[in-house]
Amino acid sequence: MGMTMTQKILAAHAGLDKVSAGQLIEANLDLVLGNDVTAPVAIHEMEKFKIKKVFDKDKIALVPDHFTPNKDIKSAEHCKCVREFAMEYDITNYFEIGEMGIEHALLPEKGLVVAGDVVIGADSHTCTYGALGAFSTGVGSTDMAAGMVTGKAWFKVPSAIKFVLTGKPRKWVSGKDVILHIIGMIGVDGALYKSMEFVGDGIKNLTMDDRFAMANMAIEAGAKNGIFPVDEAAISYMKEHSTKEYTVYEADEDAEYDQIIEIDLGTLKPTVAFPHLPENTRTIDKVGDIRIDQVVIGSCTNGRIDDLRIAAKVLEGRKVAKGVRVIVFPATQKIYLQAMEEGLLATFIKAGAVVSTPTCGPCLGGHMGILAAGERAVATTNRNFVGRMGHVESEVYLASPAVAAASAITGKLSGPEELGL
Repeated sequence: MGMTMTQKILAAHAGLDKVSAGQLIEANLDLVLGNDVTAPVAIHEMEKFKIKKVFDKDKIALVPDHFTPNKDIKSAEHCKCVREFAMEYDITNYFEIGEMGIEHALLPEKGLVVAGDVVIGADSHTCTYGALGAFSTGVGSTDMAAGMVTGKAWFKVPSAIKFVLTGKPRKWVSGKDVILHIIGMIGVDGALYKSMEFVGDGIKNLTMDDRFAMANMAIEAGAKNGIFPVDEAAISYMKEHSTKEYTVYEADEDAEYDQIIEIDLGTLKPTVAFPHLPENTRTIDKVGDIRIDQVVIGSCTNGRIDDLRIAAKVLEGRKVAKGVRVIVFPATQKIYLQAMEEGLLATFIKAGAVVSTPTCGPCLGGHMGILAAGERAVATTNRNFVGRMGHVESEVYLASPAVAAASAITGKLSGPEELGL
């Protein structure tokens, strides 16, 4: 029996000719990632090892992005811990305020991840980099600490589900809608510790930003990772952003899958995940009359330039509904600058939105957009658990940038079609 794409990458990094689902392996790492919430824990764990070295200062990335700009003394202390560690060990890829971004948008943009890499990060959405054909997955801070010292990590080789994507998405249907549709179909544990492998001729109709959003939310289906084949779009992206060598792995024709699911992208509609799970999905034509208080456009899922362009297209020449707060978070400084140069930020501000420096703050109820009891938000983020963005009696509706922007205009959960777009 052959191997899946993920299994081939893991076998190569474990120095093995072949691996199979369920096998325990130790694999070499190409990158270890931490942020201002998880890295301090890893740093303190690393101190217990009494080993004053890292395996490779060029293969560790530290990105303070969750509670930054620092919201209080505790968050400032966490960032100080990460900063001092980066200086002590001469970490090459440390990104401070002013040059940073939301980690899962920043690392591909900086060219730090390419096809064929094995990446661990002490953040569950590290699976984002599968859009480039890498194996990337979230781990705990202790595993991050061990990875920084040894450059290795233990894995149980995952089995896989193959998603065969065909056709072309309709207008206003994005990668966010595709992954919400899939999670609604299989559930939040439907791919538990499995690899979600996306294939099919429909992939050519998905932008790289679509793919990043889909791989990002593989974890919301319980997956170990999500991964896309390395096609012309992925290669073009890597050539633009990276100087690293990449390696293309392809699944064997006789690779074994637990399940094969076929999806015609042309049949999908804009999709929304209702509280309080990403699997609680409805298409936009079946959402009913849901009044909202806040809209958040951004995050590691949908803060890239395509996302901002789509939101601006909906908001252009229109005004945010009275009583609705709209916060836009470009995912990196580079995206922020590009959005400014393209006039997107002016569009947001004229519509009545505010634009923030890159931060994860609102997504996890940290700062910059906390919800009060009884408030509802439409967000382009990735989780809508109880209390995720604030009070336990608030509600979060996950949607695409197009739906979020349209909802901002109408003051209720809406699709762009309701604006005649």
